[in-house]
Amino acid sequence: ARRTSLSGVPFFLVRFARLVGARLRGWRLSLAIAAFVFATSWLAMALVEPATNEITHPANYWWWFLVTAATVGYGDFFPETFGGHLVGAYVIVGGIVALTVLFTALASQIQMVKGRRMRGAVEVDLSGHTVLLGYTPGRTEGIVTELCLEGDRDVVLGAWDDVAENPMPEHERVRFVRGDLTSVDVLTRAGVARATTAVIDGRDDNETLTMAVAVDHVNPDVHMVATLRDLNRCEHLRYVNPAVQCVQWHMPKMVTEEALDPGITQVYAELLGGTGTGNTYSTLLPAHLADRPFGECQTHFGREFAATLLAVRTRDRLLVSPRWEVPVPAGSVLYYVAAERIAADRIAASRPAGRPVS
Repeated sequence: ARRTSLSGVPFFLVRFARLVGARLRGWRLSLAIAAFVFATSWLAMALVEPATNEITHPANYWWWFLVTAATVGYGDFFPETFGGHLVGAYVIVGGIVALTVLFTALASQIQMVKGRRMRGAVEVDLSGHTVLLGYTPGRTEGIVTELCLEGDRDVVLGAWDDVAENPMPEHERVRFVRGDLTSVDVLTRAGVARATTAVIDGRDDNETLTMAVAVDHVNPDVHMVATLRDLNRCEHLRYVNPAVQCVQWHMPKMVTEEALDPGITQVYAELLGGTGTGNTYSTLLPAHLADRPFGECQTHFGREFAATLLAVRTRDRLLVSPRWEVPVPAGSVLYYVAAERIAADRIAASRPAGRPVS
């Protein structure tokens, strides 16, 4: 009679799991099953095993239960009777059920967290990163790729609700948030308060201005880069933050350069705009500098004219910032930056140090 009752124990275990499962979930259900099996199996083992078997001793049973439920079975303790073997089978089944419930709950939790990350609903745990607000298919992928290739910081991509999931899951260093990009909650999830750089790439200039206001509210010290269709709107952005750097929307390469090297757009503006503090010019290489290394030519222009050589065009190719030792052949064109154009006769009259006037 005792053996018959024990053979039905797994049935009661299933009934117990269903009853408790209606109230408990996850690891709590797994713990409840393990506790129930432990208590009932210990009682059953004490009834069917002889008193001489030390397996039922409190100091030993928990160990035997643990290794048996985990289906390891070291064999240091074991039941001697047929009834004890049935209890052992019950413990094995109970352990498998408890572990299955536990691993299923863990897998479900991991999948849920992964799904929330893919949907951009999880706050990022980063600092010193770059936040890119706004998503345009194709364009944004190019900007992110440049940022990841040339920079050593992580990137958080923020997109509006019309982007359902992370569009770049293959980028390990790109995190994703989704929602109203003018909302403090979304910007907080993107870690704007801890970011080094915020790139605002709106769908139009009005949207860019609105996002800039929100970003400045969350982190007024962040290096802010804003893309604009009309660069005249940059004045409005600087009402928000005087340090904002504005980049033409159709020049995504400039966006990444400014994000990685703050202030470089101002350098380009000076070189291209000619505001009186510097401009780019060209001149034919004077005969007395022919075949000299580029470094010597650069030193000569810097010392004599406070100018900086940028590039050399030979008959075959254009060399931008060549190495110091590269010779500059006769007939080359020099490109330089200076406050004003240097007259050709001044260049011809000058002589490099150490070379006498002929």
